Amino acid sequence: MDNSPIKVLFIDDDEDDYILTRYWFSEFHVADCELEWVNNYEAARNAIARHQHDVYLVDYRLGPHNGLELLREAIANGCSSPIILLTGQGDWEIDIEAMKAGAADYLEKSQLTAPLLERSIRYAIERKQTEQKIREQAALLDVATDAIFVRDLDDKILFWNKAAESLYGWKKEEVINKKTRSLWHEKHPSKVQEALSVLMKNGSWEGELQQKTKSGKEIIVESRWTLVHEFGNKAQSFLVVNTDITQKKQLEAQFLRAQRLESIGTLASGIAHDLNNILAPILMTAQLLEAQVHDERSRRLLPILITNTKRGANLVKQVLSFTRGLEGDRTILQLKHLIIEIQQIIRETFPKSIEVSTQISQNLWTVSGDATQLHQVLMNLCVNARDAMPNGGTLKISAENLLIDENYAKMHIEAQVGHHIVITVTDTGIGIKSEILDRIFDPFFTTKRLNKGTGLGLSTVLGIIKSHGGFINVCSEQRKGSQFKVYLPAQDAAETIEEEDQRLPSGQGELILVVDDEAAIRDVTKTSLESHNYKAMTASDGIEAIALYAEHRDEISLVLTDMVMPSMDGITTIRTLRKINPDVKIIAVSGLTSTDKVNTAYDMGIKAFLSKPYTASQLLQIISTVQKI
Repeated sequence: MDNSPIKVLFIDDDEDDYILTRYWFSEFHVADCELEWVNNYEAARNAIARHQHDVYLVDYRLGPHNGLELLREAIANGCSSPIILLTGQGDWEIDIEAMKAGAADYLEKSQLTAPLLERSIRYAIERKQTEQKIREQAALLDVATDAIFVRDLDDKILFWNKAAESLYGWKKEEVINKKTRSLWHEKHPSKVQEALSVLMKNGSWEGELQQKTKSGKEIIVESRWTLVHEFGNKAQSFLVVNTDITQKKQLEAQFLRAQRLESIGTLASGIAHDLNNILAPILMTAQLLEAQVHDERSRRLLPILITNTKRGANLVKQVLSFTRGLEGDRTILQLKHLIIEIQQIIRETFPKSIEVSTQISQNLWTVSGDATQLHQVLMNLCVNARDAMPNGGTLKISAENLLIDENYAKMHIEAQVGHHIVITVTDTGIGIKSEILDRIFDPFFTTKRLNKGTGLGLSTVLGIIKSHGGFINVCSEQRKGSQFKVYLPAQDAAETIEEEDQRLPSGQGELILVVDDEAAIRDVTKTSLESHNYKAMTASDGIEAIALYAEHRDEISLVLTDMVMPSMDGITTIRTLRKINPDVKIIAVSGLTSTDKVNTAYDMGIKAFLSKPYTASQLLQIISTVQKI
């Protein structure tokens, strides 16, 4: 208690009792009290409502009312100060009712003395202060955001705060005296046993635990344990403070995945230039051979080589686009061409034990999509079908038009009302187990043996189809096969047909300086130019290019330079050429189409940009365009 006097309100309708009580107060040895007096029920009720007193001494008899009624009313209205009821001789039933109603004490008037009254007031104040501290501490535990509970060494729960209710889902009444192992199962029980050993040895332990809530949700908690003596009549128990770090762990995992993607992007960017340098001469050489070979098998295989080299180049661009967060190029496509191309590749590369057939509806609608990505979707589905038929079987690819109406859309949650193209890939393979059918599109989930699959194929398929506004349905039966149906929104537009490499523009003997550190690219580009009435001169780096240009400035019509080279890079080469001749016509070439680098090159005065690998048609067209500038 502090040193300020205790304010006591005496409520009694007998003035003689007030005078006697005032005399007793003057004999108090320890308590310093200030006494006030009211003599009726109404005045007492108003005084209590003002909450200005520390203790109330209430006589049971108050005219037409009684002190028990006043006690109940005061507590109901929020009175927190202790109330001591004064009763007549032998009124035990009243005393019991008073304690039930919340009285701090009851005193029998006939036995009352100054020491007894002083002790009762002091104890009532001290008990109230102790109760207030306990309530404050309990309130602090309940407003804490951490789950706090107490377990005895037999694993029974003795205390459970509000945050624990929120985190785990169990109410206090459901868990008290229950064992935690009956409520949830630790993912790593051995870790809990180790923690108990450390706790008994050191008096505390902290670490991470993986648990489950009432609803079955898996959570990760940062747990701190402290040994406690004599809690809840138990000789030893321990306080547990658990912080939910599930979201934090998920964010950390996302951050690590983002870092890995960034590393993949850096790696992809680093190898893209070399990979495109490999693809460029293959593509241009194949196009040159097309005009020179005449046997039927070569004329049938060369278009496949050219098409798939282009596809490889597009895949490199797709990987770069993915790592940079860009979307693929969308054009109006006729899917029957993709299916026919896929069929041709399958027949050339799949085991002969797999019979391939296609069925494409007449007047198939078009779709808006990225040809490379949709090619990847079909190849992934066909490769999975091949792997599901190790002993051979039938692979069927079909495509048809479908008008999805409201009834169909209601039965398929991902479907949208409108015109669609449905591509169905069916196999007669081993099928998919029903228990894993819902997981086959999860990233990294695979049923293939180690090093036989990454688990990214179907998740990539789903991602591509969703990005195109479509959806996928799967049905499968073990030992009978699987069927994947891909739905893509149809377009009311004609197919965008890529112009064939016909009527290629030819030169009139102009001299082109080709600058590239890859000998194969220099040679095939020189051959392509010379095959179409151009002259070509080559340089292996920027330094050699500057020397040749300075010597043949008046003869060189145009410079074709790579952007990434040793000794002197493309930017420095362009800048130096522009100093020699501000009017020089330059086409920049690169397999790394960084927007910043391209913009820098344009700012320096290049006339056009050509992305590797390029076809002879693209090369000749862009040279023809630049020469007209």
